Amino acid sequence: MAEYLRATRECDLDNMNPLLATAIQRHIETYQLGDIVGTALVGIETASTKKKKGFLSGKAEVILTGAVLTPQWLIWAAGKEGEAPAVMSAKLSNIQIQDYEKSEMHKLIEDSGLNIMGLRTDSPTPGSAFIGLGPELAAQKFRRLLKETAVLR
Repeated sequence: MAEYLRATRECDLDNMNPLLATAIQRHIETYQLGDIVGTALVGIETASTKKKKGFLSGKAEVILTGAVLTPQWLIWAAGKEGEAPAVMSAKLSNIQIQDYEKSEMHKLIEDSGLNIMGLRTDSPTPGSAFIGLGPELAAQKFRRLLKETAVLR
């Protein structure tokens, strides 16, 4: 059973959670990624709510993820609700995208999203990251556009 209940909606930076949007904007400026907002193909925000494991388990933990896709870049930010998120970016030509549901890890931990593998803007060595996605049409659109656009690079 999946550990998180995920809900994804389509949005641009103006309609994204302010902490996510601000962190992404700062990242774009720091790494001089260009006109991301003007060239964005799609943007999403996913709320991942950790499933409670008992009656007295307290408030559910929520992780927010925001992502923006352009013809050349993928930029995403993630963090606990109310906390400063971490931001990553990668040129589409430097990464591979895999449906998490087709990975070996899915056999151990059921979930939904994308594995991103390759070089990120802020690191000289390849790495991997996970972007969790809900079942909504916005998530399906993001998944499809990301894979289609990456193939063109």
